[in-house]
Amino acid sequence: MPSVSRKGKAMPESPIRKLVPYAEKAKKEGKRIYHLNIGQPDIKTPIEALNAVKNNTIDVLAYSHSAGFESFSEKLSGYYAKHDITIAADDILVTTGGSEALIFTMGSITDPGDEIIVPEPFYANYYSFSTQSNIKVVPVVSSIENDFALPEISEFEKLITEKTKAILICNPGNPTGYLYSKNEIKELTKLAIKYDLFLISDEVYREFVYDGSEHYSILQEKELDDHAIVIDSVSKRYSMCGARIGCMVSKNPSVIATAMKFAQARLSPPTYAQIASEAALEAPDSYYKETVEKYKQRRDLLIAELKNIPHLRVSIPRGAFYCIAELPIKNADHFCQWLLSEFDINNETVMLAPASGFYSSADQGKNQVRIAYVLNRRDLKKATQILKEALELYTTKIELQFAFEN
Repeated sequence: MPSVSRKGKAMPESPIRKLVPYAEKAKKEGKRIYHLNIGQPDIKTPIEALNAVKNNTIDVLAYSHSAGFESFSEKLSGYYAKHDITIAADDILVTTGGSEALIFTMGSITDPGDEIIVPEPFYANYYSFSTQSNIKVVPVVSSIENDFALPEISEFEKLITEKTKAILICNPGNPTGYLYSKNEIKELTKLAIKYDLFLISDEVYREFVYDGSEHYSILQEKELDDHAIVIDSVSKRYSMCGARIGCMVSKNPSVIATAMKFAQARLSPPTYAQIASEAALEAPDSYYKETVEKYKQRRDLLIAELKNIPHLRVSIPRGAFYCIAELPIKNADHFCQWLLSEFDINNETVMLAPASGFYSSADQGKNQVRIAYVLNRRDLKKATQILKEALELYTTKIELQFAFEN
């Protein structure tokens, strides 16, 4: 029998989706599941985006330009200008989701065997994309003790070798919700220039910042023009995950020209999704304000409820809509599976994402979970109550049995 590739075998399972079979079985058994495992917003997509598709009179659904609609890129340029980011339309390459933007970026700036330094925990697909590109993710560990703030620059410098091509951050962070400060961005800027590295910033959660904080983009650092690459997407900002439209942004013309070759190979981003995404930019500012306020209220409720659970530690997110919780258990993977396959309260249970899948270091995150606060407050409160009771049962009866059997 022919064998699959080593690369295919090395591809990691999604920590967010690997428990789906257990969830599907639980649903077939009549259980209601509170999904705290995936960043699928329940906020309504802007009506402007939906109407643009509904009311369109296209006769032929043709290819777009490989770089995406020029009109869309021009509107994106205007969007960035509102955030004090000066970007020309030619600096933007429209992609099929932020995921493709990351794949194009890695393909454009690295060769097999090269390395990218990433603070961990990090978005799990960074590891998947690096595997596809035959490059190595080198983790620099951040800690729940300071809410996963940027590690000391000296820790980055220890990891830089002749194979290092870039530093990759997510700002605000998935899975941590950490928002990098202006000073932290400036520290990374100096580091990138000193060692002639690319600095890649995944900024798809730019709009979601709380407590009077402001997002500071690497694109605002003029010294970084040749080094900066931003990954962006409409998925979270406009609750349009299914549109699969993102972009990569860089003032380095060689980077964009190289990425264009990858874009040409996949022909074009989807036409209707671009129509919807371009129209979404016409949503009023009130759409952002109302959405951010909803998430802030959910964050505040979630953190308050989690702090009522004995021996649980939780990071305080200042952006995005995720947090990492450290549970009073040893094996979060088993606990999350047990929640779906063996536990319920009145036929209700909770689905979480084990945090070990957001680390590339084998010994990290074993007792942590990522929680996405994308449910309404009533459901969030119920979900945390279920989690509290589940932990009480698990720590007193189930965990010891599991440890004995394994």
